Amino acid sequence: MKCPKCSMSETKVIDSRSVKSDSAIRRRRECNDCGFRFTTYEYVEKIEMMVEKQSGTTEEFELQKIRNGIMIACRKRQITPEHIERLVNEIYNELVSTSDNNGIIRSSLIGELVMQKLKETDEVAYIRFASVYRKFKDVKEFMSELQNIVK
Repeated sequence: MKCPKCSMSETKVIDSRSVKSDSAIRRRRECNDCGFRFTTYEYVEKIEMMVEKQSGTTEEFELQKIRNGIMIACRKRQITPEHIERLVNEIYNELVSTSDNNGIIRSSLIGELVMQKLKETDEVAYIRFASVYRKFKDVKEFMSELQNIVK
């Protein structure tokens, strides 16, 4: 595992524990060269999935896209990286259990799951994500969504 600070490949594991209902392992590592400490997660690769886009095309499922979207929505919010990883893992597990026999998932399902998890976590992050995902046409649509949250 490369050190994110100095890029040396020699690191040692300081602590290792199961997380996310035993579906992942969290490892604290330390670089042997510069002493920088960082966290990695190890997951079991479950199945290959494809995403059916709204245009009708399909592409390979990339968990990193979900992680990136959530991280952008949560920027400058009091949400830890561990909590973001937990959200990503929960979304992934739900997608695996709901994909059809061919491993195809509709992109709309992914977006709705992300919004649901963000709404439960942080309303500001939810609005940020929803404003991009739902492509609000004007302020009225945006205000309508805000009013739904306030209720």
